[in-house]
Amino acid sequence: MSNLEPAPTELTHRSAGSGPEVSVLTAREVPLGGPRAMTVRRTLPQRKRALIGAWCFADHYGPDDVSVSGGMDVAPHPHTGLQTASWLFSGEIEHRDSLGSHAMVRPGELNLMTGGHGICHSEVSTPGTTTLHGVQLWIALPDEHRHTARAFHHYVPPVLDLDGASARVFLGTLAGHASPVQTFTPLLGAELVVPAGTRLALDVDSGFEHGVLLDTGAIAVSGTGLESSDLGYVPAGSSKLHLENPGDEPSRLLLLGGPPFGEEILMWWNFVARSQEEIVAFRQAWEDDSGQFGRVEGYRGTPARLPAPTLPTTRMVPRRNS
Repeated sequence: MSNLEPAPTELTHRSAGSGPEVSVLTAREVPLGGPRAMTVRRTLPQRKRALIGAWCFADHYGPDDVSVSGGMDVAPHPHTGLQTASWLFSGEIEHRDSLGSHAMVRPGELNLMTGGHGICHSEVSTPGTTTLHGVQLWIALPDEHRHTARAFHHYVPPVLDLDGASARVFLGTLAGHASPVQTFTPLLGAELVVPAGTRLALDVDSGFEHGVLLDTGAIAVSGTGLESSDLGYVPAGSSKLHLENPGDEPSRLLLLGGPPFGEEILMWWNFVARSQEEIVAFRQAWEDDSGQFGRVEGYRGTPARLPAPTLPTTRMVPRRNS
């Protein structure tokens, strides 16, 4: 689920020595849609960087005490032209979609939903959840696959040892482990836990650009320090990714990567499209309950489905990375 908001800030740092230039994308707090409107921290998209590989959206939330925040309760809402990747650090979310999937999102387990031509889903934190903490990620589908059929995949990646650090590779390949989950462009998605004082030099695909989203602790990417919820961007061209934890406690981060996405995309609300005309048509199909997105069975909240926001009065322009 996405809410519309202005772009956050990007800062660029030169790494010491001959390492790559690292850009620091800072997060902006955004109220998530739905009656409870929990707050998330968004780093993608923004004005200067719309994508990292095909990753086009990153919301980071929690840790939230659900007795205070109310947790997550997002009524059925539509998606087109993308895949959604849900990843939790704590808590549990009930997922229902118009494919008929009914699954739980749990820590260390990937739920990947393919919207393609059209899907809708609901997201509700479970009654047993006391602390909700995780990320919601979107993947833009390339033009030749963006009208593909709905799909849903659940995967539990093993914990890998990385010279004292640990990794769970939920998409793509890292440290010799390949996720079996299908994507429509080459991608990397992994959770890393780096102990205090640890330095890592990860072998990565030099054709990929990478993003490091810091959850907890401290981390430096090629000498550039990140604060919690920052996303450090590393351009393509390097076969090593250097990470160091300079702090006195473990750090946890997500590593995202992929080859630069060569297409312009237009994102509005929950749609990834190529033109304003497509956005208008998708919005109307949702408002008309046309069948393009199907229906979610079993959601008991109010409203029964989220209404689409009002379209902007100015023309929307597709973007690619500047």
